[in-house]
Amino acid sequence: MSDGTALAGPDGALRCPWALSTPDYVPYHDEEWGRPVHGDDALFERLSLEAFQSGLSWITILRRRPGFRAAFADFTITSVAAFTDEDRERLLADPGIIRNRAKIDATLANARVLAGWAPGDLDDLIWSHAPDPDSRTVPKTLADVPAVTPESTALSKALKKRGLRFVGPTTAYALMQACGLVDDHLEGCVARSAV
Repeated sequence: MSDGTALAGPDGALRCPWALSTPDYVPYHDEEWGRPVHGDDALFERLSLEAFQSGLSWITILRRRPGFRAAFADFTITSVAAFTDEDRERLLADPGIIRNRAKIDATLANARVLAGWAPGDLDDLIWSHAPDPDSRTVPKTLADVPAVTPESTALSKALKKRGLRFVGPTTAYALMQACGLVDDHLEGCVARSAV
């Protein structure tokens, strides 16, 4: 039973406990989660996947990520913005993704909104909400990691104000964690020093 602190994995390296709950998480934890992500299409993908994750386990999304990328044209904003009603029906029938009508519709609507933004606007908006790293204490246990912060609440409001959907404060914070705006790897975690 974990006390929420970093745990030793099979290789002896300490990791955040969630990373050891399934082998699929280890490479994601070690090589992706918490690393800075830039670029409008890359951030649109992360924003969309975090929205699809809402109410589900992240491993469900991670295991279906190749299917999502195939279904949503690698999350290229201009391509998804051009999806038709036929594409929507295809998505609703695609077993390789989460077939949630509201989340699919939000992803398509978000792409249409973002297609009207200037290049770099999404990247600039998201990263403008990154807190000063020196203002944050290193989390020692999972209990020290918040689900929502003032910055994620502000990011959520800014995205909604610009017309995006399925971007609540919790989803916004998960995006901030996944894309390296914050470093929530626990004290002692091997990935913390790698970020």
